Amino acid sequence: MSGWWVHNLWSQNPALLVSWAVWVIGAIVLHELAHGWAAIRFGDRTPIETGHMTWNPLVHMGQMSLIIFALVGIAWGMMPVNPSRMRGRHAESLVALAGPAMNLSLAAIAMVLGLVWMGVAGGHWIPSVQADEPLYSNMVLFFRTGVFLNVLLMAFNLMPIPPLDGSRIVAHYSPGYRRFFESENGRWVGLGLLMLLFFFGFDLIIRQVSSWAFVVWDALAGVVGVA
Repeated sequence: MSGWWVHNLWSQNPALLVSWAVWVIGAIVLHELAHGWAAIRFGDRTPIETGHMTWNPLVHMGQMSLIIFALVGIAWGMMPVNPSRMRGRHAESLVALAGPAMNLSLAAIAMVLGLVWMGVAGGHWIPSVQADEPLYSNMVLFFRTGVFLNVLLMAFNLMPIPPLDGSRIVAHYSPGYRRFFESENGRWVGLGLLMLLFFFGFDLIIRQVSSWAFVVWDALAGVVGVA
C-alpha cells in the first residue's frame, strides 16, 4: 500500500490529500459545466437535454473516471455538445476554450484568496490577527494546490491532441486536421500521441506548470507583503 497515492499524500499531510481530492473533483465539474454553459450560450441545448447541467460529479466523470481517480489520483470528465447546433462562426472553438478558461479563472481565484489568507490570517496586514497552526499552513496548502492543479489542467487540455480541448480548437480552424483525426488511422494516431504525452510528457508539463505558477505566486506575495 506504500505506493498508493492516497497513502502517500496522507503520510505527507492529510490536508494535502483533502486538498487534492476537493480540487480535482471540483475543477473537473466546473470545467465541464463551463463547456455546457458556453454551448447553451451559442444555441446548443445538448448539455441540458442529456442531463449534464448538474453539479453531480458522477454525471460528469462517470464511474470509470472515479475508479481511476481512487486508484491513481487522476480523473477526467465529459460534456456532450453538438457543434452543428451552435450559432456563430467561432462557436465551436469558444465552447472548447471555455473549459481551460474556467481552470485559469479557478487558478486566479485560488491565488487571490490564498494571498489574502496569508495577509490576514498570517498577521502580515493586521498583526493582531493571526490564525493558529496547523490551520494557517493547511489553508495555504489548499490554495496553492488549487493554483497548481488548475493551471495543470488548463495546460494539459490545451494540447492539440484528440480528445483534448486543444484539438477541438485546432480542428475548428483546420479542416485537414479534422479530417485526419476523424479517420480510422487518425484516431489511432491520436490515441498514440495521447499515450506518449501522458507517459513521457506529463512530468515535463508538471514541472513547467509548478515553476510558472509558483513564480507568479511568490512574486505577487512579495508585492502585497506576505512573502
